[in-house]
Amino acid sequence: MRTALTIAGSDSSGGAGIQADIKTMTANGVFATSAITALTAQNTTGVTDILEATPSFLAAELDAVFTDIFPDAVKIGMVSSAELITVIADKLRQYGARHIVVDPVMVATSGSKLLRDDAVGALTERLLPLAEVLTPNIPEAEILAGMSIESPTDMEAAARTISGKYGCAVLCKGGHDLNDANDLLWKDGQARWFKGRRVDNPNTHGTGCTLSSAIASNLAKGYDLDQAVERAKAYISGALAAQLDLGRGRGPMNHMFDLKSAYCGEERA
Repeated sequence: MRTALTIAGSDSSGGAGIQADIKTMTANGVFATSAITALTAQNTTGVTDILEATPSFLAAELDAVFTDIFPDAVKIGMVSSAELITVIADKLRQYGARHIVVDPVMVATSGSKLLRDDAVGALTERLLPLAEVLTPNIPEAEILAGMSIESPTDMEAAARTISGKYGCAVLCKGGHDLNDANDLLWKDGQARWFKGRRVDNPNTHGTGCTLSSAIASNLAKGYDLDQAVERAKAYISGALAAQLDLGRGRGPMNHMFDLKSAYCGEERA
């Protein structure tokens, strides 16, 4: 079985972060390992508290994974401090990690800022150049490209700029009332649009985590980047279409919508 490592924060409500990553990787047929950057107390209505891992403990987590179950792909999500970003970059280089997918969690879908100012420099200087692909949303792509994005043409210009800066592919995610659910992959100087199926479901908590984890899972299984993105988008469409409705706020998706097992059948009467 192929393996994938998620480096991200924990979501106590299970819809995003480490929990969403592990569910996604499992549903996409790879064995998931993890290194937790922070604990968050959160639910579908918001985050109430955050407890960061220490740099030394995060380093120990990464050593434990890489020296025993070496991952075929790595997904990186929420890392809010420069010190933790530096640890991750150093360990990825030390172990020669491959198929690195970075979801540059800087701005939430709601518009809330998720990355401390002192960490932006470490992210762009140390971590992003190690990536095979970045998966920014529109606000994050605006920050990384240093421009506003108001059209599909702007998305292409921003993705081209980001790719040139960091020497990697860029999947600029649509949404945010722009381009419906269509995403743009800029790779090797070429643009490819992936048309998305718009699903009428307000419960979209964790979509960014899920998409990047699904891409990493497919890269781990040997698919090329175009195929990995295509398969990941189909998976996330299915998870949204399952119409799971939990919690009082913006709820999670059903990551296990396609799971068929004797152990997940109907409840006992």
